[in-house]
Amino acid sequence: MFRLSQYMQQLKTPTPVRVRRGSGGVKPVVIWNLTRRCNLKCRHCYTTSADVQFPGELSHDQAMGVLDDLNGFKIPALILSGGEPLSRFDFFDLARHARDLDFRYLALSTNGTKLVGDTAERVADLNFDYVGISIDGVQDFNDWFRGQEGAYAEALAGIRACKARGIKVGLRFTITEENAHMLEDMLDLCDSEGVDKFYLSHLVYAGRGDKHRGDDTEHKRTRHAMDVLIQRGWEAIQNGKPLELVTGNNDADAVYFLQWVQQNFSAEQAEHVRAHLEAWGGNSSGLGVANIDPLGRVHPDTYWSDYTIGNVKTAPFTKLWTGDDAMLATLRQRPRPLKGRCGACAFKEVCGGNTRIRALQVTGDPWAEDPACYMSNQEVGIADGIGDGVVVTPFRGKRHDPKHQFL
Repeated sequence: MFRLSQYMQQLKTPTPVRVRRGSGGVKPVVIWNLTRRCNLKCRHCYTTSADVQFPGELSHDQAMGVLDDLNGFKIPALILSGGEPLSRFDFFDLARHARDLDFRYLALSTNGTKLVGDTAERVADLNFDYVGISIDGVQDFNDWFRGQEGAYAEALAGIRACKARGIKVGLRFTITEENAHMLEDMLDLCDSEGVDKFYLSHLVYAGRGDKHRGDDTEHKRTRHAMDVLIQRGWEAIQNGKPLELVTGNNDADAVYFLQWVQQNFSAEQAEHVRAHLEAWGGNSSGLGVANIDPLGRVHPDTYWSDYTIGNVKTAPFTKLWTGDDAMLATLRQRPRPLKGRCGACAFKEVCGGNTRIRALQVTGDPWAEDPACYMSNQEVGIADGIGDGVVVTPFRGKRHDPKHQFL
């Protein structure tokens, strides 16, 4: 996750650069997909969820044991996700146990449609540090994108229910070719509803997101989206507005932002921001981020479903994460053994090599260049000719048609 507003704040109120720890000392943020069950059918779903009971998911006792293990590991944050996590039969028992264990940061990632009435009250009683709600466009478009009529109105009601109960709430928006033009509408929605955080997620080629990889934004449209976020973010900081802006799944965003700083601020300020960005280090799959899926399998992040480190049904997460897995060891290298444009890039220390799973899905090689990097060769110090030939498979499915609302 690239915390755009946080790094913008360094231009206004600089702070010392934190000391970068070695890979052995980093505890991961754990994103735990509690269940694959979900009441929506989103085009970009990386878990390919559906509203059915999937076999093999962790039992109640197994899940409670995982919470105890994660708490003993002293992870910095636990994010309960899905599918739709509120669809799990014992969600509130697990969330209550997590709260009683006093995790440093406990968050809920939901589609928002179930945050009504008693459910909203129970979520509020758990005192989550943050609730993230996914909306991928306004009105009918969101309903089409997420495969259920009325999903937009229900998610909006969920946002309002959280705000009315004093819960910090964020809006998550996955940008594609078809909804990129709605970005400013989504930001306006955040302002009008008092949303605390806006998360722009770039498309990752996993699950149904891989099937629809051709919907990924063209590079020029991604750059425009970043221009909009940077402009809105800087205006918010200048005017003391509270909306926090973050992006995810394309660490080239940090490089693009750094070059904006270099063009608009002093060399000293630019060097200060770059030092902070290098301390962050970009993509953190397998290092600062971990995933447990509904079956108990542990992955380097939520999108690496085809690579399993082990299973918490047979070994504690802590043992798996601190073991001698070869892929984890390579993901934790700095620099990573990157190839093509990513290997030749002058900003590897900022970006960390971007999203490895996209490279794997497109080329079969996890260390190849990320095809979603939208920086030009000249911008990142790469000789012409490097990286030619990587093309995202064009989309050949149905595009949005208001007369055909659902897939």
